[in-house]
Amino acid sequence: MSALGVSEGVDLHNLIPGSLVSVETSSRRYSIECLGGNAMRISGHPRLCPTPVVAELQGSVDGDGVYESGMILPGKHLVFVLHHELPVTTSKVLSVQVDEPRRRY
Repeated sequence: MSALGVSEGVDLHNLIPGSLVSVETSSRRYSIECLGGNAMRISGHPRLCPTPVVAELQGSVDGDGVYESGMILPGKHLVFVLHHELPVTTSKVLSVQVDEPRRRY
């Protein structure tokens, strides 16, 4: 795997399952493992997800309510759902880094 900083953001649907995404917000650092589609395993919040838990990425939202489905975007707030019911909105995303496993041919 090789790390790649992503200044324009990342669409979870375009990542290979098993890809690892590190998201730094203004208050926390989240670790995400892509499971395919919008499914992910996320950790980084001391109360909600101190260890990896399965979640669904909703997307990113800015202060004006403009929503980008399936995307993790610097400058916006990450939105995900835990336990199929608890929506979580993070503080502003500062950076996104992706480690993709090598493709097997």
